[in-house]
Amino acid sequence: MSAPPRPPAVNLDLRAGRPPILWTDGGPDPAAWAAQHRHEVRQILARYGSVLVRGLGLRDQGRTAAVMARLSTAGLLGEREPFAPRTQLGDGLLSATPWPASQQMCLHNELSYVPDPPSFMFFACLAPPTSGGATPVGDAAAVLAALPPALVARFEREGWLLVRHYNDDIGASWAEAFGTGDRGAVEHYCRSQGIEFTWDADGGLRTRQRRRAVVRHPVDGRPCWFNQVAFLSEWALDPDVREYLTDLHGPDGLPFTTRYGNGEPIGEDVVNLVNEAYAAHTLREPWQAGDLLVLDNIRTAHGRDPYEGDRTVVAGMSDPIRL
Repeated sequence: MSAPPRPPAVNLDLRAGRPPILWTDGGPDPAAWAAQHRHEVRQILARYGSVLVRGLGLRDQGRTAAVMARLSTAGLLGEREPFAPRTQLGDGLLSATPWPASQQMCLHNELSYVPDPPSFMFFACLAPPTSGGATPVGDAAAVLAALPPALVARFEREGWLLVRHYNDDIGASWAEAFGTGDRGAVEHYCRSQGIEFTWDADGGLRTRQRRRAVVRHPVDGRPCWFNQVAFLSEWALDPDVREYLTDLHGPDGLPFTTRYGNGEPIGEDVVNLVNEAYAAHTLREPWQAGDLLVLDNIRTAHGRDPYEGDRTVVAGMSDPIRL
């Protein structure tokens, strides 16, 4: 395995407990800065997996989308199969995932349940909250190494299973998730992506998709814990919400949950174990207005801390890769 490239000689803050912070003065045209420094940002990502660019002064959606596009290879991607639909803001820019402000969003790799997830994730803070609300990041290779070998071996052998039940009670409807109300088009998409599906008598949709839980990074080959086993687990739901939905739809009718690749349930103890490994390898930095966070999505998981006040963080993703 070759060593990652050395980062360029830039004003890079590497203090412990925080993601690398690249201090810069973006000047009057942040998109021009992004085009000029794209290679440097990529070098930092190759070494550290994440970088917070501070000093670009991002304040509006148009400039923010332009910066993200310049740092990508071929522009920003649209959303796919969301469990909680984001708002599409134009030019590939997305709102943050809807999630209760009072609840922690545990770490996960974006779209790890599709065969060709984005290589890079972008988050920009247009307005920080009064308190909290950071976007913590975690090294997926370190998380993998921290998990019990027997558990890792099982996930490597079986993969993980995402089970979804699209209905009108919580989360995205199937029309929202697949971007169409045409059942035939949904079925065609599911077949093309290796997703098993069945329709309920009342028009609801149930799907199952088996994906790898551990992947090797396409550049340096390091093994990474790459999935949403904990984040999309039924044990990630608020206990009262989970009890209500279980009473309403039964244990097999929850809007989403995760299982081992052979279909067996994943217990709350395993989900807690994964989240403890994430917590032990988490970096965070409070948002400042105008910040841009860039992540290697294969190597680096992300989440969201609870917060108070208004928080405007927008997102983008780019460079799909077939794993």
